[in-house]
Amino acid sequence: MRGNDGDGPQRARQASRVKILLVKLSSLGDVVHALPVVQDIHAAFPGAQIDWVVEQSFAPVLALNAGLNRIIPCQIRRWRKSPLAAATRQQWNAFKADLRQTDYDAVIDLQGLTKSALVARLARLAPGGKRYALANQTEGSGYEAPTRWLADVAIRITPHIHAVQRSRELAARALGYTFPPSPDFGLKRHFAQAEHAFAAPERIANTVAFVHGTSRADKEWPLVYWTALGRRLNAAGYQIVLSHGNAKEQAKSQAIARVLNESAPGHALVWPLLPLDALTQELARCVGVIGVDSGVSHIAVALDLPHVQLYNFDTAWRTGPDSAAGRQVSVFAKPVPSVDDVWQAWLGCLEMVKGKPSDSLDPLASSGCGAGGA
Repeated sequence: MRGNDGDGPQRARQASRVKILLVKLSSLGDVVHALPVVQDIHAAFPGAQIDWVVEQSFAPVLALNAGLNRIIPCQIRRWRKSPLAAATRQQWNAFKADLRQTDYDAVIDLQGLTKSALVARLARLAPGGKRYALANQTEGSGYEAPTRWLADVAIRITPHIHAVQRSRELAARALGYTFPPSPDFGLKRHFAQAEHAFAAPERIANTVAFVHGTSRADKEWPLVYWTALGRRLNAAGYQIVLSHGNAKEQAKSQAIARVLNESAPGHALVWPLLPLDALTQELARCVGVIGVDSGVSHIAVALDLPHVQLYNFDTAWRTGPDSAAGRQVSVFAKPVPSVDDVWQAWLGCLEMVKGKPSDSLDPLASSGCGAGGA
């Protein structure tokens, strides 16, 4: 994709160290979707200094991307709850001082909301520098008009576009470079051992992570389906590991583990509450992930793990993994995908990774127990 909306690239190519600020504050999935922009910019401008403003709770994921020079955390979500408090004013002033340490050649608002536009506006520009933003809303994404009013250059993006592609195209057109077809999230190299997930049986052997937690109840998958799928994976020799981000999710993880461990202890393990960087590290050590549409599932995509992502809505085209290679797939059905749908999708992912026919990977097929989803 070639960009031609910004006139900064010519100046940038002459500079020894172009300085770029990315603004993508939240949420976790949206931040992960924007990560390939960092690698795209470095490919175009190898000497670039790239900083990123993000909500503090998501900063640990960005810290795993070696392409970032500086991560500038903020707490706008919390500050908005008590804007007049002395602590809020103090923290806001400290954030502004931190943000304005650098003069940027380009500030790119990847989010398209009023809050991100205001942050972009606060940043300092180098002589000739410009602020870039979205000129329009894309399908299924939040957008607020001030983002284009506060920018120097507003770039119109085709409305029907994947979330990853949207950020990549906006940055490429702002800075005037071409990006490769396949995104590089910059996390996989941090966990090089994940490259050998199926070649190292001595690893935390054959663990599959279940990611059932989501901020929306209508994205959930029934508990009985999780346990049915877990039994199939246990029978195939996999241990199930379960994450959680709050008390409700912890209770569901414990309920799933309780059922799976009834036949024999050790079939399922509930992880403790982990910070995002530690959770990402644990996911990288798994042989694969099965999860609902959530930020943690999108981390699995960024790690290039074999992954099945579950959708109760036909929105995988916008946020789901690229299924072309078959290593990561989305499964959509109403009201929810069946256990058999998800199981067959998982076997398909393994087939692409291992290069084996899916029947040879299914120990239940010969016994006749593999058919029939919940």
